[in-house]
Amino acid sequence: MTNGRFPSPSPAPTDARVGAVQLAALIGSIVIAAVVGIWAYVFPREFYDSFPAVLGEWISQDGPFNEHLIRDHGAQYLALGLASVFGLICRSQVGYRLLGVAWTTFGVLHFAYHVTHLAHMTVSDQIGQITVLALAGLLGAGLFISPRREGRR
Repeated sequence: MTNGRFPSPSPAPTDARVGAVQLAALIGSIVIAAVVGIWAYVFPREFYDSFPAVLGEWISQDGPFNEHLIRDHGAQYLALGLASVFGLICRSQVGYRLLGVAWTTFGVLHFAYHVTHLAHMTVSDQIGQITVLALAGLLGAGLFISPRREGRR
């Protein structure tokens, strides 16, 4: 039924449901993107010198400071994070899968680089970095796990 100009709202299609794993992956990716993206883009020198602060200082161990590359890294995280916010607002299984492709591709490639460039780090930094990057990559994969359908056991 319409009011003359706009169709009346209808119940959300099943495509719009979000599963618990997808929701956790969306929220996790938004948090990571906000922290890394804002820090790297707005405070590139501090990001280079201190990231990830609590777990060590990983970026500064991997070569000289390059503001352009750090800001680009921050911008990329902010773009993925905003796409995840959009996915949280405009729920669609196709959208979640598209976000999953983007986050998983980035996560796997990011992990692959770092796992092959560990020699300059302490063992504790190596373990911390591999663990954090693996968990971040799994967030992308979590976006592919759609909700269970009712009646399915």
